Amino acid sequence: MAWALAEVSRVRCVIVASDSAINAGAYVDAGSKKLLRAQEIALHNRLPFIHLVESAGANLRAYRVERFIRGGSLFYNLARLSAAGLPVITVVHGSSTAGGAYMPGLSDYVVMVRQRARAFLAGPPLLKAATGEIATDEELGGADMHAQTSGLAEYVGEDDAHAIAIARDIVAALDWQAAAPRNAGQAPVLDPDELAGVMSLDVKKPIAMQEVIARIVDASAWLAFKPDYGPATLCGHARIEGQAVGIISNNGPIDPAGATKAAQFIQLCNQAGTPLLFLQNTTGFIVGRLSEEAGMIKHGAKMIQAISNSQVPHITLYCGASFGAGNYGMCGQSLRPRFSFSWPNAKTAVMGAEQAAMTMDIVARQQAERRDKPVDEAALAKQKAEIIANFESQSSAFITSGLMLDDGIIDPRDTRAVLAFTLATVREGAQRQTHPVQFGVARF
Repeated sequence: MAWALAEVSRVRCVIVASDSAINAGAYVDAGSKKLLRAQEIALHNRLPFIHLVESAGANLRAYRVERFIRGGSLFYNLARLSAAGLPVITVVHGSSTAGGAYMPGLSDYVVMVRQRARAFLAGPPLLKAATGEIATDEELGGADMHAQTSGLAEYVGEDDAHAIAIARDIVAALDWQAAAPRNAGQAPVLDPDELAGVMSLDVKKPIAMQEVIARIVDASAWLAFKPDYGPATLCGHARIEGQAVGIISNNGPIDPAGATKAAQFIQLCNQAGTPLLFLQNTTGFIVGRLSEEAGMIKHGAKMIQAISNSQVPHITLYCGASFGAGNYGMCGQSLRPRFSFSWPNAKTAVMGAEQAAMTMDIVARQQAERRDKPVDEAALAKQKAEIIANFESQSSAFITSGLMLDDGIIDPRDTRAVLAFTLATVREGAQRQTHPVQFGVARF
């Protein structure tokens, strides 16, 4: 076990590394003490904590019960660091078992090396001994499994160097040097003027919102968060005219994994004090038996809880569809964003007009069947037309904006400039020193 105080992406950090060449990186008394000391230094000096992990956990050959019990302090400190707003970033380079697996488990950001990193509470030998189950290292705790299925890993590196580069990008995205003078940032590589043609007027046509993001953010670059987990929900860090921002968007309905990912990302942005930008383009939370069994209601509620109690500034842009509870989950007007804007093509409704009409058609047919009465097809056709007309007459951005349900319609080509201006506004407000009094100033 080794630790150092060093700069990463111009930010002072505490860095700890397991030495897998000694007892497979298992914890020994001296190593645990060094790790505890490094954690204390990070906590007392308010520094990000970076852990390069490849550990077998407890040393079973030198087992002592007192070391096992006291070893819980290692995990206690990780939780305290995170709660104190000090990001814990873990890069898993190799096999990390039991206590070695809880290190990434209690981290804020986890990078795993593909085909090399493993994380499991019990490795294949112990698993077979304890339960008789047989599994390979990759099946049980490989990087791809944790990135795509369990959600433990936020990022996957192709090799050790790539994983460390990702860790550096994470530190840079924290905007730890927020007080430094802001630069204008690099212009997007992809032309912002193309935004007017990127979005479809048909909200049912899928759009890759990465194409929108690439025409808004500096250098068209962003650090995607958990890209393989709940991929229809996009989360990631970027900059707009040099200003750090966390972005959440949609490539379709919000599913349980996407809602969970978004809730986690919102909490991480709060930890770092990073403003959040919501680019709405969703037909809502996904429906169906499988999604209900997967806990869509509770995970959707988790996402809304995270937004409602988030303390960083929120900016919402209605880019395309904003339907159903997806409007709430993506920080619609009722969830109090600092600013909200719409593109002219945006549409907002409790659901699509045709879906609403079809729902009422099914209900009416079921009622007629229960009453053993013939279906009045002409009446149902009229009802369908009326419902569609009613929904479509209210869903346009020009209607919702006219009802003051946003702060105005903007030309998509002006999006970067508008967002940069509003981000600067909320940033200056946070830094401004005011002197509250117990009364409104009156003219005497």
